[in-house]
Amino acid sequence: MTGAAGRWSKELAAWAIPEQILAQAPEPPWPLPPALFRVNASSHRVIETPSTRLARAGLPEGGSILDVGCGGGAASLPLAPWAATITGVDQDDHMLANFASGCRELGVGHVEIRGDWPRVADAVAGADLVLSHHVVYNVADIVPFLEALTRHARRLVVVELTETHPTSPFNPLWERFWGLSRPTEPTAGLFIQVLKEMGLAPRQKSHLRTHRTTSIERSEYVAFARRRLCLGPERDEEVDDALGDTWPLEVSRTVSVAWAPRASEGG
Repeated sequence: MTGAAGRWSKELAAWAIPEQILAQAPEPPWPLPPALFRVNASSHRVIETPSTRLARAGLPEGGSILDVGCGGGAASLPLAPWAATITGVDQDDHMLANFASGCRELGVGHVEIRGDWPRVADAVAGADLVLSHHVVYNVADIVPFLEALTRHARRLVVVELTETHPTSPFNPLWERFWGLSRPTEPTAGLFIQVLKEMGLAPRQKSHLRTHRTTSIERSEYVAFARRRLCLGPERDEEVDDALGDTWPLEVSRTVSVAWAPRASEGG
């Protein structure tokens, strides 16, 4: 891989947890608590973000949505009033259960597909609008992922990502507990370069997060942060102290990116 896509892959690889730290972890550090992605479906009737405003341009009345890496549905549920069906793709059964529950609450048709994108892409129907929010920083081989999103969109793709790597707010904690310096790349700016090198014409809008649609108990978040840092449960009190009042740890600035499929494409 060369160019921006090659840089994206290389920079993501630098975020790997060093083997000497990983070997000491009493629990796997990667699983995410479903509560962090559980959404209050009723709140989506009124919440509008730059991403939902961009997405509305690609969603006709009674249209279809494909939400890749759907989690609890934070990307797609705000658009339920205009959609006939929403298809959610995720690797986690708990996330899909949360997504299905939100769709039922809002009375929108829904389909759940468990699997890793783009491996399951051939088994997924195209849609008017394709969404993928807060997923791309987990994708080292970014071009096939984005190509599959684009092929499945009849009208528009909207990706939302944080301006910097989503775990970068943990960097001071890695320094505190392990004396480990963490990377600063890749960024949303590099993601835009990847799209342009693919021959796409992305539009973007940067914005500050002004609300949260998920909730998680403090104790559950402390345990999650401690696992992420490869520490044992006996360190919960120290992690709690290190977090202070700044939790959940998240990048405050988010970037919404939208592009149309190429003329020869369109799910």
